[in-house]
Amino acid sequence: MFLTRPELRGTFGMIASTHWLASAAGMAVLERGGNAFDAAVAAGFVLQVVEPHLNGPGGDMPAIVYSAQRDRVEVICGQGPAPRAATIERLTELGLDAIPGDGLLPACVPGAVGGWLLLLRDYGTWRLRDALEFAIGYAEQGFPVVPRISEAIASCERRFREDWTESAEIWLASGGPPAPGALLRNPRLAATYRRLLAEAEAAADDREEQIEAARRAWYGGFVAEAIDRYLRTTEVVDVTGERHAGLLRAEDMMGWRATVERPSVYEYGEWRVHKTRPWGQGPVFLQQLALLSGFDLAAMGPGSADFVHTITECAKLAFADREAWYGDPDFVPDLSAELLAGTYAAQRRRLVGQRASMEFRPGSPGEREPRLPEYGSAAVSESSGVGDPTLGPAGPGDTCHVDVVDRWGNLVSATPSGGWLQSSPAIPGLGFCLGTRAQIFNLTASHPNALAPGKRPRTTLSPSLAIRSDGLRLAFGTPGADQQDQWSLTFFVTVAAAGWDLQRAIDAPMFHTEHFPRSFYPHEVRPGSLMVEERMPDDVVGELLRRGHDLRLRPAWSLGRLSAVAWDAGARQVRAAANPRGMQGYAVGR
Repeated sequence: MFLTRPELRGTFGMIASTHWLASAAGMAVLERGGNAFDAAVAAGFVLQVVEPHLNGPGGDMPAIVYSAQRDRVEVICGQGPAPRAATIERLTELGLDAIPGDGLLPACVPGAVGGWLLLLRDYGTWRLRDALEFAIGYAEQGFPVVPRISEAIASCERRFREDWTESAEIWLASGGPPAPGALLRNPRLAATYRRLLAEAEAAADDREEQIEAARRAWYGGFVAEAIDRYLRTTEVVDVTGERHAGLLRAEDMMGWRATVERPSVYEYGEWRVHKTRPWGQGPVFLQQLALLSGFDLAAMGPGSADFVHTITECAKLAFADREAWYGDPDFVPDLSAELLAGTYAAQRRRLVGQRASMEFRPGSPGEREPRLPEYGSAAVSESSGVGDPTLGPAGPGDTCHVDVVDRWGNLVSATPSGGWLQSSPAIPGLGFCLGTRAQIFNLTASHPNALAPGKRPRTTLSPSLAIRSDGLRLAFGTPGADQQDQWSLTFFVTVAAAGWDLQRAIDAPMFHTEHFPRSFYPHEVRPGSLMVEERMPDDVVGELLRRGHDLRLRPAWSLGRLSAVAWDAGARQVRAAANPRGMQGYAVGR
């Protein structure tokens, strides 16, 4: 198999992310004495600047971290909840049977900044000014535009000029969409970061107190006030063709904090795998492992027809359960223990046959009747590519990812997303857009993921951290909405079953299914579908077709944007690898 680059190995520290500038910034932090948490925060704020079509300060940020000092894995929840005014009744009064995929109506509390600040304050060592200097520099002085940013802005040019005029002033400042390779600046975002620092440093001299003051300024000060003022007075056209105002208010932001939570965990052979709880889709990764534990993937061999078929059929079952049972555990029962139980997995595993299934088959944990959402007319409408940027002109990849390991053995896996420039208008004076995560909710009152005030949408964002019995620690993840826990699952079981190094597992031909409803508007379904990169061997493709899969070839290097780092205690080394697809992700270290 052709490999694009070597797996990086060293002894000092490694970072891998979806953009080379973020990776370079994070490595600079490690070189200057910062730890993995400091490096992740600096890289995360850089990603907000240099990948504005994939994330921003108005989006979300879940992370899974391992602290060598605390010797435990924890989840940072930077996923904001629905506003207090966001009720099913309010949406139905507007004549809607699904939450729009763009505009102002689907905005939740923007959790990304709160998540990064919590990570810096409680796990890091750097001051906020030092962590922000890289992002401010790129926002003020400019960064080279990658082609997908140019494409995303060009696709929205008319909308920007006619309706989202604040966005036009930022993204069309040169008179039109920036050309690939041109420098793009965002002085308004730089000014927002600088004011945040000024207010934090005026409030206190202590590092942690400054970070807390910055959090207050963001969620209870000038940022929250600007968002509130704009959403109270503005209606914009969204994907429905109608004008709608947003429901988010300053009091929603003031009442929210990022949290530290316990992870969902599953023992897979020699590995202990950690994911988010079911306010995210993370447990679907663990459910797939529970199903796959009954198959000999090592004997099948990575990339074989048996390997692809078995993983795909198990994914269909696990994602059907995601659709029926997952929701914010602060509002609905967390059924993870039952869904991961050996007896339940064995029962479900018997449904995996030699032919591709065309059925949608959620299970019945505890003999409960599955509850499936109704998505209304949105489910059969033509997609605009706005709700889910994986469908838009910018191509696959709607999110960012960063992994870091340092010389002390700390690890971070973070998946920031939301606040896409193409999905919501920029807030006047702030230089960024709000997220549209509430579109993942449904309006079926009895469903676990039904819209409710203060509730977290069942996000697709899904960082990963696994620890092997010999002490090897692995942090990894990918952008890709519903595909995140398919592409990263295939990567992980390839490493676990075949012992491939990180880069080889990332470079292998990738695949996924869209057999279940998409999380994003308009929630379409492609029963029996199997997307594979066209470099998949012909004999494998032929066998998958023979087994009845609705196989659809995709360009050779197009599925997945994986990255990974590892702490290899036995070899006394750190390791890293990054995705070559899109020629944007890079790993760096020494």
